[in-house]
Amino acid sequence: MKETFDHGGTVFAVARRLGVSPDNILDFSASINPLGPPVGVRGALAAAFDRLVHYPDSGAVELRDALARRHNLLPENICVANGSTELIYLVPRLVGGGRGLIVAPPFSEYAKSLTRAGWEIDYLDLDPDQGFALSLEILDRRLARGCDLLFLANPGNPTGALIPGNDVAEILRLCRSRGTFLVLDEAFIDFREEESATSLVAQGGGAVVLRSMTKFYAIPGLRLGYAVGSGEVIARLAASREPWSVNTLAQAAGLACLEDWEYPARTLDLVAAERKRLASGIAALPGLTVYPSSANYLLVRIDAGPSAPELAARLLAERVLIRDCSSFRGLSDRFFRVAVRGAEENMRLLDLLGKVFA
Repeated sequence: MKETFDHGGTVFAVARRLGVSPDNILDFSASINPLGPPVGVRGALAAAFDRLVHYPDSGAVELRDALARRHNLLPENICVANGSTELIYLVPRLVGGGRGLIVAPPFSEYAKSLTRAGWEIDYLDLDPDQGFALSLEILDRRLARGCDLLFLANPGNPTGALIPGNDVAEILRLCRSRGTFLVLDEAFIDFREEESATSLVAQGGGAVVLRSMTKFYAIPGLRLGYAVGSGEVIARLAASREPWSVNTLAQAAGLACLEDWEYPARTLDLVAAERKRLASGIAALPGLTVYPSSANYLLVRIDAGPSAPELAARLLAERVLIRDCSSFRGLSDRFFRVAVRGAEENMRLLDLLGKVFA
């Protein structure tokens, strides 16, 4: 069976191909918190083991309540899911219609979810030379053509570009005025929580915010995410979920993550410092341009030197995995993305890049 690599984080497949242990690969392709999971997660998983003889709590009530407290919302504003990807596939079912608009470059699952639902897809391609800035005027013109649903990530993935909260509020207003349902993917907004639109979308219909707990809390193997929206939207979304999609261990881990109040501050300090150091180091190399990022990853353009697939192959020979971005709509084989990891790992990457581009 042929293995495909549409995402970052394909470390197990790559390890099989190389015939090595996944532990022997330094993975910069998946943007996971370099701190690893909060300390309390391991104990929470062990404590929950005896509960595996029961079916999971289908409504994830305890976790939903804890998330509501975290965001100062009501529990009925939140739907817990098996990663935000489960929600991406549920939303077209919830909205109905047949024409979707995706702001590009995008996460590949947006198009896959719409295609699976039988929708037509349009794209609004952002310009790399403009820093992937989103023009609200151009967006409104595209919405005016007729659009049932808009997929938009903030910060952008893979760009890291942040849309300020005031602009998000205007985007939501435009979508509501045009009858377009807004799906705002905030998988990496934890790094700029003050710009989140969770409170905004909870106040009315026509929109939903998707959140992930796997990236910021470093538990992608457990699959955990949630949606935020009005009570009516969330009730319909929850009713469309498969039963027991969020397992007992994932729910226990989520609660443990939220109970660690020091972890977010430690994460923000580490990622901000290492992102700055890594970006400066890459930008200092000839032939490379680094785009500003508000998340825990950096998008890099190769102005001179090997293509991104060639670079990825050369680094993989050193058992270092990066994200070749040539498969992203709106990008080319001159773009790659790297996660922000710990200081020693980032220096390893800079050393290897230096050997290629110096």
